[in-house]
Amino acid sequence: KVSAEDVISLLDKHQDLIIVDARIGKDRKGGHIEGSVSLPDVDTNETTLAKVVPSKTTPVVFYCNGVKCGRSGNSSKLALKCGYENVYWFRGGFEEWKLKNLPYIKVAK
Repeated sequence: KVSAEDVISLLDKHQDLIIVDARIGKDRKGGHIEGSVSLPDVDTNETTLAKVVPSKTTPVVFYCNGVKCGRSGNSSKLALKCGYENVYWFRGGFEEWKLKNLPYIKVAK
């Protein structure tokens, strides 16, 4: 489990870090962490993970809306079951990211 600051540290430490937004499309339209890949938890399986995370040793962070949202937790568990080794769960998710005034991409309507 990681915080927003931990995600930034991971980005500095791992150039190959993949950030996966586990939210559904309508939530992502409200904004997302720059560079994140959209893979809703309901669409996450071994095949879809392999398309966005190049290797089972590639570090990957999953996030969703925040503490009350379970999508990133589900995706993290699925990734571990699929054999991914460097899985991080950003439990505070997008809510924590915005509260800490960190930059994000807002999609124009």
